[in-house]
Amino acid sequence: MKNQAEYNIKTFPASRIGTFDIGAISKMKHHIKALFELDVTNARSLIKAQKKLKQRISFNAWLIKCISTVVEACPELHGIRKGKNKIVLYDDVDISIMIEREVEGAKVPLPYIIRKANKKSITDIQAEIRSAQSQTINDKGDYVLGEKKNEFIMKLYYYMPSFIRRAIWKHIINSPSLTKKNMGTVIITSVGMAGKINGWVLPTSVHPLAFAVGSIIKKPGVVDGKIEVREYLYMTVSVDHDVIDGAPAVRALARLTNLIEKGYGLE
Repeated sequence: MKNQAEYNIKTFPASRIGTFDIGAISKMKHHIKALFELDVTNARSLIKAQKKLKQRISFNAWLIKCISTVVEACPELHGIRKGKNKIVLYDDVDISIMIEREVEGAKVPLPYIIRKANKKSITDIQAEIRSAQSQTINDKGDYVLGEKKNEFIMKLYYYMPSFIRRAIWKHIINSPSLTKKNMGTVIITSVGMAGKINGWVLPTSVHPLAFAVGSIIKKPGVVDGKIEVREYLYMTVSVDHDVIDGAPAVRALARLTNLIEKGYGLE
C-alpha cells in the first residue's frame, strides 16, 4: 500500500527486562522526593587543584563519599522495613551505581555495588569505579558488574513470565538481607553525565534511598552579598517515607548539603 508507514524493529538487550520489573515494583514504595540545587563551585575548584597535583579524583567518587558519610551518621535514611513494625538499620552503606557499557551491540546502564562505601576513601571509590568500567562483559546474561551471578539463574529469570519475575522482586524488597545482598541500600544515578539538563530528574527506584544526579549549570549566585557566576548541581533525593519521617530526613539532607557545598574531604 502506498500510504503504509515505514518502520524498523529493534531488539534490545535482555537486561532491559529487569528495568521493566523495577519500574512496576517501585509502585510499592512510598518515596518522598526532595529537589536540590547545590553550589559546587568550591568543590569543583578543589577537585581541579587535586588533579594538578596528579591526584585523580572524580566528582562522582567524591559525591559518593559525601553521601555514604551522611547515611552512616543517619542509618534510618537507608533503613529497610522488616515485617509490620520493625526496621533494619545497617552499619555498612552499600551504594549501587549505574555504569554504561555496551551489551549485545547496545549501550545499557549496568549496576555495580560499592560495598562499605562509608569505610572507603575517595581514591578507593574512584579506583573501584575505574575497575568496574573496564570489566569484561560476556554477553551471556550476566548483566551485573563486579559480583559474579549464577549464569543459569540469570538466564532463567529473563525467560520467566512477568508475574513470576515481579513476585521475585517483591520477595527481595520485603527482605532486608536479600535487598542488601542483591542491590545495596542506596542507589545513585548520574544522568548528568549523558548531557546537560537544566533541571531535575525524578528517579523511580525500589531502593530505600535514591539519588538522581543531574547536570552542573553555571548561573548567577549570591556570595557574601555579591552576585557572581557559580556552578550549581541539580540533584533529586527519594527517601522511603515508610521508614523515616520528614524532619530527621531533612536534617540529614541538610548536613549533606553542607558537606557538598564546603567540599568535604577535598582539603
